Amino acid sequence: MAAERQVAGSGASGGRGGGSGTTTTSSSGGSSSAGLEENKENEKPKSSGLGDSLGLEILQIVKESQQQHGLRHGDFQRYRGYCSRRLRRLRKTLNFKMGNRHKFTGKKVTEELLSDNRYLLLILMDAERAWSYAMQLKQEANTEPRKRFHLLSRLRKAVKHAEELERLCESNRVDAKTKLEAQAYTAYLTGMLRFEYQEWKAAMEAFNKCKTIYEKLASAFTDEQAILYNQRVEEISPNIRYCAYNIGDQSAISELMQMRLRSGGTEGLLAEKLEALITQTRAKQAATMSEVEWRGRTVPVKIDKVRIFLLGLADTEAAIAQAEEEETKERLFESLLSECRDAIQAVREELKPDQKQREHSSEADSGKVTNIQYLHSYLTYIKLSTAIKRNESMAKALQKALLQQQQPEEDGKRTPRPQDLIRLYDIILQNLAELPQLPGLEEDKGYLKEIGIKTLVYKAYRCFFIAQSYVLVKKWSEALVLYDRVLKYANEVQAQAGTYKNSLKELPDVQELITQVNAEKYSMQAAAILDAGDSYEVESPLQVKDGKPLSERFETFCLDPSLVSKQASLVHFPPEFQPIPCKPLFFDLALNHVTLPPLEDKVEQKAKSGLTGYIKGIFGFRS
Repeated sequence: MAAERQVAGSGASGGRGGGSGTTTTSSSGGSSSAGLEENKENEKPKSSGLGDSLGLEILQIVKESQQQHGLRHGDFQRYRGYCSRRLRRLRKTLNFKMGNRHKFTGKKVTEELLSDNRYLLLILMDAERAWSYAMQLKQEANTEPRKRFHLLSRLRKAVKHAEELERLCESNRVDAKTKLEAQAYTAYLTGMLRFEYQEWKAAMEAFNKCKTIYEKLASAFTDEQAILYNQRVEEISPNIRYCAYNIGDQSAISELMQMRLRSGGTEGLLAEKLEALITQTRAKQAATMSEVEWRGRTVPVKIDKVRIFLLGLADTEAAIAQAEEEETKERLFESLLSECRDAIQAVREELKPDQKQREHSSEADSGKVTNIQYLHSYLTYIKLSTAIKRNESMAKALQKALLQQQQPEEDGKRTPRPQDLIRLYDIILQNLAELPQLPGLEEDKGYLKEIGIKTLVYKAYRCFFIAQSYVLVKKWSEALVLYDRVLKYANEVQAQAGTYKNSLKELPDVQELITQVNAEKYSMQAAAILDAGDSYEVESPLQVKDGKPLSERFETFCLDPSLVSKQASLVHFPPEFQPIPCKPLFFDLALNHVTLPPLEDKVEQKAKSGLTGYIKGIFGFRS
């Protein structure tokens, strides 16, 4: 009890610290939302009894509390804090306090106190708190093995509270349905405890008892009430098969693998054990696997992790093909890609010393791809092909949503758009662009041709949805050009896919795309004509605004609200440059070829200079 008090205190303080997502009370009375929660939870739980009999919907209360307070996201600590706070509120309401803040006084719920079904709820919350603490410790035990001892202690405590609840429900004051639910709840917790102790036979007996009771309850009530019981039966079925396998039933392993693949992975108590079991089984089968053949070349497989992955590849692909829900397919694809990445990493580690040896070797055939490199190419091909299939599956789901999209958005959820599909096909084309670059396949013409045809198919679908996005914004000419491009790609695929039809069966149907494009073209042309007619009818001189400034449309009247704003368009400013004529330049080219007449007879000879000329000038001898 001292440990339980400590858990209650830590849970309550953890809830007040924030982040738990639940409303709490404070010393001054708390907020109004906390008061509403307290009042709601302190009311009597819904009774399933008749007349004066007490009743408690045990499974329904447990499931609702878990989903609303953390277990939807696997947060067991938050749920444990909620159980502690609810226990404190119940004890306060029922005046069933364990002493005071100075001294602890233990009390037990007896049959004489069973005047209110909240006393049963009190014990149920005790069991849930211990169970949630055990599951929290189970998560932490992966890194701290010592916490496993504390885990087992908390599970034993939960079973003890459940047995006390079952003992009280044997009273004549409790109705038959509550008695059965209490027995099933005790059997479930007992089975989990025995499962952790690896006492397979005892665990299997407890789980079978729980399953039988819930199946009987499901058959006795309406379909709506039976859903909860059937869900619990589905939860414990893998645990039963796992116990049967450990007891000696070898056929159980195949059923367990199918359960895991159908659900895309298990959760809770069985998850780690089942993964280890499947890995162990595949490891035994992998011992007999020595080589793999791909594209006409046989490659030895010596890495155990790669062997295990290749053995489970066919089972996972079959489960993906059989899966009906998109969420299940997505989980399986993610699981397959994760395993493939691990296998590729293991091959890369083996590839590093091989590359060093090839660098130092001087063999003539150094350009030849080794077996380990070819195996790496094969695994990379599987990874890229799986990614393409996953994106194609998502694209098909979005296409269905687009076709069924009739009602407007609800609850703020964004409806799918053609742009979402464009992004998916972009990723597919990126993956296809990587496939021809794989080492060892550069000279495989058939392989390259096949990749080229696949690229054309996905290019056609990408162009189609780009055209659809243009249609939504009424860009008719762009959409028409893209529709023609789709038809061009589709016709190329039909012309080239003669000998590759068997390998292209999984691709989307191109003929169906051609039919759809032709229909969309006619529909788009009609919409474009109607849109042009509507715009012509709506136009009027009073509402036309062509973007010209006021100085250029004085002769036309139109309503332009921008003229009275701070950004009125009056003139073009700064004004645009206009060409003007330049000043002409004349060059006299003929002057160089003109011969001028002699002018010697018309020009006076210059007087001779010097003393002789001066004397002659004085005496008149100058000529």
